[in-house]
Amino acid sequence: MTLCQTLLLDFDTEMKATRTLLERVPLSNYKPHEKSMALDYLATHVADLPSWFAFALESELLHLPAGFKMEVMTSTEALLDLFDKSVVKGRAAIDKATDEEMQKNWTFKYADIFSMTEPRPQVVRSFLNHFVHHRAQLGVYLRLLNIPIPGFYGPSADDKWS
Repeated sequence: MTLCQTLLLDFDTEMKATRTLLERVPLSNYKPHEKSMALDYLATHVADLPSWFAFALESELLHLPAGFKMEVMTSTEALLDLFDKSVVKGRAAIDKATDEEMQKNWTFKYADIFSMTEPRPQVVRSFLNHFVHHRAQLGVYLRLLNIPIPGFYGPSADDKWS
């Protein structure tokens, strides 16, 4: 089994669980705290993150300009469409990457403010961790809005064992 085949095991599990959460998101500009991201922005970010695997595996550099703003989804249908397309794109990139290509470095730059270069395996794992982190944030938002949370690694408080 190649490195990327092992990554797909986690990727597929996390994407399946995430879709069940995104289906429940009521898009709004709700924020649990003034420093928090708005719910619609956070949900869009979670839906878009799977496509970032393609950036890391199909190029050696991603350079976002200063002031970059992603388009925020305004309907659950659009959010799920973005997520489904992102998952297909990210999964395809992971599936076709070779162990040799995984030995290369990848660089991310934001304007002239931030830059990082890391080995692709580290980048891909950090993307998966980043994704799970933001999904957890989204779960907290939904809990605060009294929306039932699906179980990810077993049942949740709302999704008990039968």
